Amino acid sequence: MGKKYRFFLVDDDPNIIELFSTVLKTDGHTVFRNTSSVAALPQIIEKKPDCVLLDIMMPEIDGFELCKRLKVEQSLDQMKIVMISGKTYEYDRQHALALGADDFITKPVEVAKLLGRLERIIDDWIELNYWGVRGTIPVPGEKTLKYGGNTSCISLEFTRGNFFIFDAGTGIMLLSEHLMARERSRIEAKIFISHPHWDHINALPFFTPLYMQGNEFEICGPSQNEVKMRELISAQMDGMFFPIRIRELGSRTYFHDLTEEQFEIDGIKVQTMLLNHPGHCLGYRVTYKDRSICYVTDNEIYPKSSRFFNENYNGKLKKFVLDADILITDCTYSDKEYETKIGWGHSSISEVAGLAERARVKHLHLFHHDPEQTDDDIDSKLESMREMLVNRKSKTECMAPKEKQRFFV
Repeated sequence: MGKKYRFFLVDDDPNIIELFSTVLKTDGHTVFRNTSSVAALPQIIEKKPDCVLLDIMMPEIDGFELCKRLKVEQSLDQMKIVMISGKTYEYDRQHALALGADDFITKPVEVAKLLGRLERIIDDWIELNYWGVRGTIPVPGEKTLKYGGNTSCISLEFTRGNFFIFDAGTGIMLLSEHLMARERSRIEAKIFISHPHWDHINALPFFTPLYMQGNEFEICGPSQNEVKMRELISAQMDGMFFPIRIRELGSRTYFHDLTEEQFEIDGIKVQTMLLNHPGHCLGYRVTYKDRSICYVTDNEIYPKSSRFFNENYNGKLKKFVLDADILITDCTYSDKEYETKIGWGHSSISEVAGLAERARVKHLHLFHHDPEQTDDDIDSKLESMREMLVNRKSKTECMAPKEKQRFFV
């Protein structure tokens, strides 16, 4: 860890106390400790550490009860609580989180990964991962090695376990491999689909966690007139197009049709907006505490010179992404390419630059690249975009993310 924190360890196992103390002190942190939960309670209130690590199965006051008592202390409202236990049951994890714990770690603890995980918890980061950044069709090959050739898929993971996946292009197969390699015993996620064009849903049947009992997914997205999200997804798994039908999935899988709306999931606000693209296509704005990430792919911003220019829509889009920490958005074409692609449902770099500048976006991530563009072409788009932002005197920082690239927000 770069920063130095104050930890308080409460565990009736002196060996665990000693192990964690050594790891944390070696990294330069201050450590308080006690094997008695009764004695630890007033000490924690007095010391006001940044983070408390609690065992669950302790005599006198168990970890659940101690967590409950600590959460009512107003002077400790910024303190993080991490439950660490040999109990691996989902019920106990859910109960700990319901009481206000910020994370639940099962023993034996991977000591090598402990420090990074605790830093994430204390700073309450959102982890943003890119799994596919292309549009239309996947383009494997030596000319796409830098940014990758897979189609749209990103994920957001929150400290308390909330897991959001956006779109299920071929990039979701990389996410599947990542999750399987981590050997997670239970995966629970919301899968937000922008729209049902092939490059946003066609790899969902290859997402291995869907077939595993104990996992739970809610697939959310816009219906297309009278065709609901469940029908849209199941149609590509009807036996004619794919050998496994949706009813054969091992996980619990639910479907939710979305329109333009706002809702909240465990303190995470989600707002949707209909985008300028053929059919019903949704953009998503995710706000957690003081941070916002906007996912706005497959969207055409008409220039003022176009007879299709819509000032009302542009104003609505600006408001939707206003002051976003990260705007992930369709930037499919260079200005030259867009001259022959007007009306195809995708944007040029100059119109995206204008949006980012007007909306005071902090970080702009270029996304949904045309399949004919090589890595060099994307580099060229990025360079042009940065020049445009400088010329506009914009403070927006711009980049083009790569497959498997990770950001903490």
